[in-house]
Amino acid sequence: MMKFTKQNFIFLVGGIIIYVVDIGVDFWVASKYFCQGQYRWGILILCFRGLSSLITQVFSYEWFKNDWEGTDTGKLKWIFLAHLFQCGIFIRYWFALKYGCQAAFKQKSSGDASETDPPNFIQKQAVDAVADINMLRVFKTFLETTPQLFVQIYILMEHGKNNFCQYAAIITSFCSISFSTVDYQISLRKSLPDKDEFRVLPKLVYVFYKLLTITSWILSISLMTLLNVRSSVILLIFLWICGFTWTFKQHTTFCKSKKMEYLYRTVVGIILIFTFFNIKGRKTKVCISIYYATHTIITLGILFVYMFWKPSIIKEIHFTIVSILTILSLVLGIIFLVVYYRLFHPTAYCRPQACSDEVDGQAGQRDRVEIGRFQNFIMQ
Repeated sequence: MMKFTKQNFIFLVGGIIIYVVDIGVDFWVASKYFCQGQYRWGILILCFRGLSSLITQVFSYEWFKNDWEGTDTGKLKWIFLAHLFQCGIFIRYWFALKYGCQAAFKQKSSGDASETDPPNFIQKQAVDAVADINMLRVFKTFLETTPQLFVQIYILMEHGKNNFCQYAAIITSFCSISFSTVDYQISLRKSLPDKDEFRVLPKLVYVFYKLLTITSWILSISLMTLLNVRSSVILLIFLWICGFTWTFKQHTTFCKSKKMEYLYRTVVGIILIFTFFNIKGRKTKVCISIYYATHTIITLGILFVYMFWKPSIIKEIHFTIVSILTILSLVLGIIFLVVYYRLFHPTAYCRPQACSDEVDGQAGQRDRVEIGRFQNFIMQ
């Protein structure tokens, strides 16, 4: 396991600031829409915000309950109340800051020491606390941030009017997607012993691969929505059904309860609408090729429909710009994807037999040492 460094602690503090700013921007944009009389957009923005918050709180509390199984129930009651009032993520940030400060500034870990030794145990606590936060941020990114980005771009394309709050929301969304995907990969490699360190160049390649492919897809869906809202909704529902079915057939075992597992599969189905998501940590060359080939065909199909169904729109400058951006971001995104998987993607995968849920602690006590939820939750 890699060390939790001072740089990681600084990024953790930055993540808290971005999270709070993101909440503020959501309510600011929604209030602007309400003031302008555009109630449907304001309500939609708040619905995305509320849905993502509700689901992340449910998962967060479930993880607390699993991790603290057999401990004082009084603490769990306070944790439940915090999650009930949608503040669970701040509890997790508090634990991450506590363990991160100890690991980065107060502990000196030996590379040959056991994970159960105090210094290494603090390091593991810090890494796992940040990993849980980053998993929740991945949920939030694709349940709230990415759909909001789609809505903002669609509004700009439909009305042709723009203001500062819309640009702020779009920029914030892009930043949030970038940070959440990269932070997740960093946590993944820190939590699993067979993953290499995520260096600067691989980070940049990975960010461009994700951002460009997601941007191209959002622009494509926005164009289709402008053409026909009903067709766009049907396509998104169909893609979610395909993603949920594929996840179901993978027999995922991320959650302990069946209800939470179904919720997890539902969320993964939504994520798969926007980006590829490896849920089993297996080699994914065939799956990822089919996934992005499908996205490419749909994107080109949407542009061809515009050419033959509404040729008058092709002459408009905004359509030309959007079309060029869609194709360019798709091509560059695929190029960065190939470069990342050819040069920077780790070839080793976590082996189930190498992982255990518990180990015997000192003085006859059994200290729970989790390998981490990444064993059944891997995004690549």
